[in-house]
Amino acid sequence: MSFRFDRIRVLETGHNSAPWNMALDEVLLNDLSDTPILRIYGWRPPAVSIGYFQSMDEEVDVAECNRNGIDVIRRITGGGAVLHDSELTYSFLTKKYPQDIMKSYELICDAIIIAINALGFVSKFSPLNDITINGKKVSGNAQTRKKNALLQHGTILLDADIDRMFSVLKVPTEKIRDKMISDVKQRVTVLNKTFDEVASSLKKGFSEKFCASLDIDVLTAEERIATKKLAEEKYSTRQWNWKK
Repeated sequence: MSFRFDRIRVLETGHNSAPWNMALDEVLLNDLSDTPILRIYGWRPPAVSIGYFQSMDEEVDVAECNRNGIDVIRRITGGGAVLHDSELTYSFLTKKYPQDIMKSYELICDAIIIAINALGFVSKFSPLNDITINGKKVSGNAQTRKKNALLQHGTILLDADIDRMFSVLKVPTEKIRDKMISDVKQRVTVLNKTFDEVASSLKKGFSEKFCASLDIDVLTAEERIATKKLAEEKYSTRQWNWKK
């Protein structure tokens, strides 16, 4: 199967709250046409997201997040807890993708690798779902599939405050915390580029990878209304974020 597209709908939705960001991803997934969507966004305020199968109380120091004005949210995708702060986040939604999970990750991550490398780096895919520069992680990604459509979203680190990250994630003891902070500092790298620089390169990367023209678009009124409703009724609720 050819994974080329005539066009990709591009939505640059700015920096928004965690409930709004996660609600919009689900709204777009539920009503996806044959035209894939690339969404580029950020988080304001910062947020900690946990994977679908994780426990909020086990993974996140919610009290510390509350003290620092940091949102907490459960994703519909798997994976671990992530602090979303100094990063660019993207979502890519498509109805045409490899059924093999690793191949689908690699296909989409290729577009991100093109974008990162165009900024002067040498990055590569690191299975199952990371992108690395010199062996250090710069992008983590997660997927879900629903109604024959795939959603992959992920982060591209512009900067990173590892100490802040571990202040809001639960770690058993101070000794383990110190070791984990040291380990992560050795295993993670950042681009030190602006959000706009990376966004511009990312659009070009997806266009090049999929031989597609870019349809720079805005959300419809219906998408905005549906996102607001879902953010309020699902992603802002304890029932969803603390579900077992």
